[in-house]
Amino acid sequence: MTYWLDLTGEEKILEIGTGSGYQTCLLAEFGGQVYTVERVENLSSDAKDTLNKLGFKNCHFKIGDGSQGWGKFSPYERIICTSAASELPEDLVNQLAINGIMIIPIGPSTVQKLYKIKKRENERLETEILEHVRFVEFIGKYGWH
Repeated sequence: MTYWLDLTGEEKILEIGTGSGYQTCLLAEFGGQVYTVERVENLSSDAKDTLNKLGFKNCHFKIGDGSQGWGKFSPYERIICTSAASELPEDLVNQLAINGIMIIPIGPSTVQKLYKIKKRENERLETEILEHVRFVEFIGKYGWH
């Protein structure tokens, strides 16, 4: 998933689902500033401690509903989601910069499609299906209901 973000080292990245912080570390190494949202406080604080110990200064952490993104610091050149949405989250699309890329699994609980979405001028979206995958669900506004 990180590979498909086409990182150059300068991008402002929104990560939905910090988890252990492993992918956050990769994003911080190969991207610019990383804004990561996790709904489980213990996971977020442990990941933050680990990344701080490793010397990363370009990571910003938030506890909350990641399916709605982190509007305060948008737009983002890259967005990556590590849980599946029932539909394309409009909130995340709105936070994606023009010429930005979002990697996101979308679909029902049984199997999802992993999409690479590029936002072009005039808010036009280009979508590409990369793989069929199975992720845990978004919790919150764009989760399965």
